[in-house]
Amino acid sequence: MGGNHSHKLGAFDENQEVNFDHFQILRAIGKGSFGKVCIVQKRDTKKMYAMKYMNKQKCIERDEVRNVFRELQIMQGLEHPFLVNLWYSFQDEEDMFMVVDLLLGGDLRYHLQQNVQFTEGAVKLYICELALALEYLQGNHIIHRDIKPDNILLDEHAPEVFQVYVDGGPGYSYPVDWWSLGVTAYELLRGWRPYEIHSATPIGEILNTFKAERVHYSSTWCRGTVALLKKLLTKDPESRLSSLRDIQSVPYLADMNWDAVFEKTLIPGFVPSKGRLNCDPTFELEEMILESRPLHKKKKRLAKNRSKDGTKDSCPLNGHLQQCLETVQKEFIVFNREKLRRQQGQGGPLADTEGRAGGQAQGKLQDGHNNNILGHTCSRGCSS
Repeated sequence: MGGNHSHKLGAFDENQEVNFDHFQILRAIGKGSFGKVCIVQKRDTKKMYAMKYMNKQKCIERDEVRNVFRELQIMQGLEHPFLVNLWYSFQDEEDMFMVVDLLLGGDLRYHLQQNVQFTEGAVKLYICELALALEYLQGNHIIHRDIKPDNILLDEHAPEVFQVYVDGGPGYSYPVDWWSLGVTAYELLRGWRPYEIHSATPIGEILNTFKAERVHYSSTWCRGTVALLKKLLTKDPESRLSSLRDIQSVPYLADMNWDAVFEKTLIPGFVPSKGRLNCDPTFELEEMILESRPLHKKKKRLAKNRSKDGTKDSCPLNGHLQQCLETVQKEFIVFNREKLRRQQGQGGPLADTEGRAGGQAQGKLQDGHNNNILGHTCSRGCSS
């Protein structure tokens, strides 16, 4: 995919805004409803990142621009070892770009589908690492609302979270994320969820399920694992474990070195294969064969479009769409964490890392190889 986008860039200017030409496109690794993700390498530093790109016109048509802008705004203020951290954001005529930490270990859903058997020890460490991430988010007044194996990515050391919400809306508060953590841990251990509930399940049926059904815990699990899951899956939010302090008070985790968890020095129970890309290979084929506007041909395509501007061959957009595109162009949030650090003379994370082991561990400088997990979204609208 990146072979046709190998033109060389001149000497890198520290004061120049980072843009699409500063990255070499390597391969596609994922897609969403209106965005796609590829692996990129920054040409000057040679660091590897994941780059998410979203087509402006599609975002406008689906009324998602406000969500993208809010996501950018939130990610600029967050940095944590167990979150997917934002490094750069920029735009061109077609797309909005977000460059984030690259995690090549795949998501936990992928590994479940590959029939990986996660041990209690592996899941115990995951719970601790994700608890640190949730505590950090909670300290920043953020409710994730979508903790699940699909949104937890791995590198060679640990998992991190992706996709975040600013608030929970009516009826939601922080305990909902700790419930989801319990559901995720249960599914990793057993291979299925504690409740048979899907997106199309009527709310009445869901309520009846919670009232009537009891969670069945495997007889092969140790007592500590069962006790921890029961406390996370407590139906009453007031009685549920819902903070790092709550988690740290559980006897099953009394032997856990929380500073070592934060520093990622503990040996994980499961290490993804380094000899292959841990994701669906069809993303790459779709980008190369089916995509009408492939990323690796962007430079030539934009140059051709610019040459058509003002000619008889150009097809003007309708007034409303054109106005929205101009608003996006004007209000898009450009971000460069690397440049911001230089300006502030910092070597460590920009954001406070209170969501660590009781505030004792020191935050570390993260680079493009780190594993992290969060993104973000909020209300709908055509502009910010």
